[in-house]
Amino acid sequence: MLAFTGSRLDRADHVRADPERLAGYMNWKARVLALDGLMPAIGDDGGLVWGTLADAPEDAELCFLGLDEGKACFAAVPPKGDASPRMANPRLWSLMATLRPDDLAIYGGARSLTDWHARHRFCAACGGATKLAKGGWQRDCTACGASHFPRTDPVTIMLVEYQGKLMLGRGLGWPEGSFSALAGFVEPGESIEEAVNREVLEEAGITVRDVSYIASQPWPFPSQLMIGCHSHADSDELTIDETEMAEINFYTREEVEAALAGNGPFRCPPRHAIAHHLMQWWVKR
Repeated sequence: MLAFTGSRLDRADHVRADPERLAGYMNWKARVLALDGLMPAIGDDGGLVWGTLADAPEDAELCFLGLDEGKACFAAVPPKGDASPRMANPRLWSLMATLRPDDLAIYGGARSLTDWHARHRFCAACGGATKLAKGGWQRDCTACGASHFPRTDPVTIMLVEYQGKLMLGRGLGWPEGSFSALAGFVEPGESIEEAVNREVLEEAGITVRDVSYIASQPWPFPSQLMIGCHSHADSDELTIDETEMAEINFYTREEVEAALAGNGPFRCPPRHAIAHHLMQWWVKR
């Protein structure tokens, strides 16, 4: 199972869309995820910590995360969002390795949702103040009435294969020896296949074909959907975009397998990242 997938919560859209029904779940059974800003509290059992509605500040905006065995679960919007949301900090990498998969999935969803609310308190259309709506899955402008919805940004992350070798890159600023699959945001008006082709051409200077889907992963920094793909290149003559990439190399199946085992010619992405999963898929296919 990929990290941040497998939440046990029922998102219960029929509840979030009905204010009266949602209010009926806001009782002594309801639970509130314990967060310090956007960081989760961890209990003695190594799992997430849950409080009651009484633990939330009186003026807190509460996002309805879903139902857990009939109990409503909420998370409070923090005063501020993440100032550098595209990167996970060292403490978060540690949590990814220790939290139970279903707890990690719940936290990832809560983090993305509450961070979005904290960074969208004003209307993009008129600048007016916005307020939480639909149980936290919408914000409405108090001035012009415009509705705003939590965003998820699609990102392609792709394996590129050429004559039995796998192309991997090291981004600018990455540690020496650390390699991963190329990746990039899907732009407006693009299909996933077109985004894969464009990103590989931009970063490596080669064209690809036969793009296929492998797996996806929500990534809550701040709110991407990583779309894992595989493709074939017709050439290994690289033209590297040195404004984004430090190195791009081709590796044999044996070299990738050794790297996954921790004794190869490069360091793989951590197990929580979809790139690690994609490399495992490739060596086993």
